[in-house]
This record gives sequence, C-alpha cells and structure tokens, in this order.
Amino acid sequence: MSTVEEPLYPIALLIDELKNDDIQLRLNSIRRLSTIARALGEERTRKELIPFLSENNDDDDEVLLAMAEELGVFIPYVGGVEHARVLLAPLETLCTVEETCVRDKAVKSLCRIGSQMKENDLVDWFVPLVKRLAAGEWFTARVSACGLFHIAYPSAPEMLKTELRSIYSQLCQDDMPMVRRSAASNLGKFAATVENAHLKAEIMQIFNNLTQDDQDSIRLLAVEGFAALGKLLEPQDCVAHIIPVIVNFSQDKSWRVRYMVANQLYELCEAVGPQPTRTVLVPAYVRLLRDNEAEVRIAAAGKVTKFSQILSPELATHHILPCVKELSSDSSQHVRSALASVIMGMAPVLGKDKRVQARGTNINYLLWDWTDRRSFHSVVVVITVVSMFMLDDATIEQLLPIYLSLLKDEFPDVRLNIISKLDQVNQVVGIDLLSQSLLPAIVELAEDRHWRVRLAIIEYIPLLASQLGVGFFDDKLGILCMQWLQDKVYSIRDAAANNLMRLAEEFGRDWAMEHIIPQVLEMANSPHYLYRMTILRSISILAPVMGSEITCSKLLPVVVNASKDRVANIKFNVAKVLQSLVPIVDKSVSIPISNILDHLFQLVRVAEKTIYPCLVELSEDSDVDVRYFANQGLQSINHATMSS
Repeated sequence: MSTVEEPLYPIALLIDELKNDDIQLRLNSIRRLSTIARALGEERTRKELIPFLSENNDDDDEVLLAMAEELGVFIPYVGGVEHARVLLAPLETLCTVEETCVRDKAVKSLCRIGSQMKENDLVDWFVPLVKRLAAGEWFTARVSACGLFHIAYPSAPEMLKTELRSIYSQLCQDDMPMVRRSAASNLGKFAATVENAHLKAEIMQIFNNLTQDDQDSIRLLAVEGFAALGKLLEPQDCVAHIIPVIVNFSQDKSWRVRYMVANQLYELCEAVGPQPTRTVLVPAYVRLLRDNEAEVRIAAAGKVTKFSQILSPELATHHILPCVKELSSDSSQHVRSALASVIMGMAPVLGKDKRVQARGTNINYLLWDWTDRRSFHSVVVVITVVSMFMLDDATIEQLLPIYLSLLKDEFPDVRLNIISKLDQVNQVVGIDLLSQSLLPAIVELAEDRHWRVRLAIIEYIPLLASQLGVGFFDDKLGILCMQWLQDKVYSIRDAAANNLMRLAEEFGRDWAMEHIIPQVLEMANSPHYLYRMTILRSISILAPVMGSEITCSKLLPVVVNASKDRVANIKFNVAKVLQSLVPIVDKSVSIPISNILDHLFQLVRVAEKTIYPCLVELSEDSDVDVRYFANQGLQSINHATMSS
C-alpha cells in the first residue's frame, strides 16, 4: 500500500507548500517543479500538475514570476513537443496578470515553447491563444499578445495571416497607450516575418500611424523600429518611406523622440547606404548635434565618428567639424564624455608622415600656452575626428596642440583618459614631437597628486621606453622609475616594481645591472619599512629576468641581510622571497654533462650555506607568520635539492 501511495507524496507536498503562508516555501516548491514532474512522470504531470498550476495563479508576483520561468523549459517533462500545448494554458493565464515582469516572462516562455511546437499545433493551439489574448477585455492580455505574433504568423495559413495582420493593426490603434506601446516595440519582430508584398502595403501603414501617435513614448518606440524596417526594405523604399519620417522626428517636440532618433540614426544610415546619408540625413544629424537637450547631444555625439566615416572628407569638414568644435565647449560633461568614448580610438588614423612635419617648436609653444582646458572630452573629439578626416597640415597645427594640452587638464579623469591612449598618440604625432612636446607633460604627471594618474603613467612607461630608446629614457625617465618605489601609495610602489622588471626585459640584463640593480640595492636600507618591503618585492620580480648568477651574487645577499630586520612583516616577506629564489638559483642556460655535478654542488652550497640557514633562523622566530613562511621555504629547498 505504501508503494502505491508514495508517488502521490511529491504533488501533495507541492500543494501544501504552495498554500503555505511563508513565501519562501512557496518559491522553493515552484523552483522544484522539474524534480516533482520527474517523480510524477509525464502523464501525471500533464493531467495533474499542469492543471493545478493553471488554477494557482493568485499568488505573489515573485512566485508567479518563478512559475513563468520554469514553465518555459518544461517541454521535456510533459512528454516532449507532441504535448507542448498543455503548457499554453497556465502561461496564458500569467500573460494577463497585472505585474509587468510576470507578463514579460510568460511571453518569453510562450515564445520559447512556440518556436519548438509543430506547425499544425501552432495553428490549432498557439494562434487561437494569440487571438484570445488580443481580444482580451483587460489591457494586460492585449499587451502580452503583441509579443507573440512573430511566433504565430509564419506557420499560419494565408487566411489566418490576413486576420493576424488585421488584429495587429487594431492593436496599434488600441485605446490604451500601453497596448500601442507594446505593439510599437514589437513591430520590428513581427515585420521580419511578414511577406514583402504586405510589408510595404500594410506594415508601413501601421508604422506611419505609430509615428503620428500623440504619445511621445509610442513615437520613440516606433523610432526603434527604424533600423529593423530599413533592413527589410529595399534601399529605394527605405528612402521613400522611412527617411522622411526620420527627418521630421529629428525636429520632434519631444526630446525623448529626438534622443531615440540620434541613437538609431547610424543604424539607419547603414541600411540606406552612403549616398542618401550624405544628401538627406546630414542636416538632420547636424540638428541633433546642436539640440537644446543635453541627452540628445549625448546620443548624437556618441555616433559622430561612425557617422563621419560614411561622409566624404569635404562633407565631414563642412558639416560635422563645426558642430564638434561647438561641442568642445559644451556645458555638459556627459556630452564630452560620450564624444571621448567613441573618438579616442581613432587617433592612429591620422598619418603622421602626411600631417605633422617639423612642427615641434610650434606645438611645444602652443602646448604650454593653451589656456582653455575646461573641456576634456570634447577637445579629444575635435582632435581625433580631424585626425581621421582633415589631411591638411594647417588644420592639424590648430588641433594637435589641444590634444597635447589635455595632459595638463585640471580634472584627473581627463589626464587618465589621455594617458591611457598615449600609445595611439605616438602613432599620430611621431617620436620627435612626442619627445619634444609630450614628454614634459608626462614627467609632470609622474608627480600628480592623484595616485591613479601616477599609476597610469607607470603602466605606460615600458611602452614609452621602447619608443624613445634606451639613451633618451636614461636621461629623462630613469630617475622617475626609482622615485616611484618610495611612493606613499602601495599600488604605485607595486606597479613601480613591476615596471622595473619590464624595463629590464626591454633593455636587457647589462642595462639593468648598470641602471636598476645598484639603485634598488641602495634603497634596501631605507628607514621606512614599507619601502624596504617594496625592495624585496622588486628583487623577487627582477630575479627571474636577471638570472641565477646575478641573483646569487647581487640580490640574494640583500635578502639575507633583510632577514635580520626588526619588523616581522619584513622577515616573513624575506621568507617568501627566499622561497621564490630557490628555483631561480637552480636555473642555468646550458650545463655541459661534465659540469652537472659542479652545478649540483653549487646549488647545494647556495641552498645550504645561504638560503637554508637563513630560513632555519626565521623558522624559530617569535612571530607565527614568519615561522610559517620560513617552513614553506625550507620545504621548497628540500624539494629542489631532491629534484636536482
């Protein structure tokens, strides 16, 4: 008897928990639907579980949302695609609830299920569901229906397709703005499934009706369909039907509509091609760049580079560049930020050999005398747009100094953004101009009061060093690299240590032995324990680059001497560094067979006479952390010796 009743337990437990006052228990039961369905089996799931869920639609929104999500992946538990129709009923009910997120999730699950259903099941079950929702008395059902047409339409017979197009047209003229809004937002997906003949005749009429709606929220959603419809239509049809609407919308009384036009304009330009863009859409885009609302200018500015690429250099110079210059003094920092986010990467397009020749003195003079530094982002836009399209030296001579002067901007974010693109700047201005005009600003920023600016400079130094060469680097930047090791901020000191390693890799061991190692070793006696820790960090990073010989002769003695430090943090860092040096002293470029024993004895001598005694002493330290890391180091030595 118990065997017969056992399968009933899961569904009984589900029902009990769904009726529980604790919402968490109800949520847990919903999220376990798949487990319960497997226990019940496919047939009982269809006959008992799904009907129960259909009736259980009066619950908290959080529970209903979880139910809508679970049902979307429930086809395997009801017997496969053949029985997918049984899932439509509970989801149809969820499509009518008041909470928007529940309806959206139910529509999404219905779309997922409908895309897997057989064609005849779609016609027999899914299409009637869409029609019922579209004819629903309460607006929520009609709102949900709009998101299902693109699933129902392709499989419907011709007569049903005509009816569905008519129903959708009625939804676009519904009395409730929420329904029209949903119809407008889903128009692009529905239009993608409609035949070309009906697309131009019926769908475009629906589109035109939406663009004339009194509600600006509906008009702006219609704008979102511009690009989608433009890709479906032939270019000539797009020019005839969509571009006039866009031109009018660029002057719409609602800034939200103009914002959406600015945001979608480039995608439409891709659909119609360069020629209509140059002849028709440029004036509309210029209006958007000069719009009264900052939000509209933000959207338009974010497309300035892409839009200019479609135009000829003459058009970009005549129409876009004046707008960009105006935006360079824009009062909204968000506008300038939007410009910078899309323009900075275009600087390498400026060919240095064609644009900048023997202007170092002029640029250097203008760099330090430029006084208007209010607008970082917009100035960047000016420079980089011109870098792309203005090929004459006179134009570059006017704009390049502004780009360079940004390194002295009063706002740290300005300096950070410029520094992050210095590698691209070099491709534009050339090494001569870089060394004459850019480097003084970099040196000044190396001591910037904002540590993030200093950090950005440090990260750029190795690249700058490779471009300037070893001689120029030694004269101008070498001292800075050592000063950063004693910065007040840990992130700067750590980055400076990594910077030394990258410089040693760039210029070689001999250069590092002459210019880095002596100064690092001298700083090992700093009175500040944090700086002494930084030196230990530098040694551990430099050792793999310098090799075993220099490590044993120059670096290791400094580390061993630091083990006598009075600060526990120094001592356990010594133990960690010694552990990292064990495999390095074991390395050799090539060891002749006859010298293998000598190498082994040398390793043993280094380990036993230098590293091992130091670690043994640290393992007896009073500080628990020092002892721990010392023991870790001793284990490393034992392992290295056995391996050798």
